Amino acid sequence: MYVETEILFPPRIIPQLRDAVGPEFRKLVDHVMGLDEAQPESLAFTLMMVRLDGCLECETDSFRAMRGCALCAAQTLRRFRSNEKELLRLYKTALKDIQEQLSTTSVARPRPQGASALPTRTRSGRRSSPVPA
Repeated sequence: MYVETEILFPPRIIPQLRDAVGPEFRKLVDHVMGLDEAQPESLAFTLMMVRLDGCLECETDSFRAMRGCALCAAQTLRRFRSNEKELLRLYKTALKDIQEQLSTTSVARPRPQGASALPTRTRSGRRSSPVPA
């Protein structure tokens, strides 16, 4: 028997967590389910679950990994010792972290027309760097 196990919490299982906690968490899941995975709110939910589930420490041959990500995430939420408001606070913290990261990450700009992405050779035979974007 093979279980679908990912390296990190996969956004595709977010809908399965809809009824795991309470009404406010359900609203959050409903909101995030309707978004593209690349949207900051979806990324924040994924980041929150990665932190809660301990995905970075999960080993592929561990019992937790063998059960699969969906069961691990559901169990983590059921065993969460704080209240629903704390979960929403963790989500807001993750969203803030994502927004900060996105604001500091430079976006790739298109190269000017005719600019080479590879180094070229000058007349003297020396390599030159590509034209910066």
